[in-house]
Amino acid sequence: MSVVELDDKGRITIPKRIRTSLKIGRKVLIINAGDHVKIIPLPEDPFEALEGAFSVEKPFSELRREAEALAEEEALGG
Repeated sequence: MSVVELDDKGRITIPKRIRTSLKIGRKVLIINAGDHVKIIPLPEDPFEALEGAFSVEKPFSELRREAEALAEEEALGG
């Protein structure tokens, strides 16, 4: 537990020992939970965090490339 102060822009600094123990990187999810907030660490690369989570025959890197190509195609109106 730590007590921290907001800076002039309304930001807080999460103490290093907490960031380290929770493995907090550059991104977190902040949830308004009514009378408090929840801060949930997010992985730097969400695809990498899912590595091994599914049983598929193709390597995850190949699935990722296919998904990125499909998203690009859809974004370009194809």
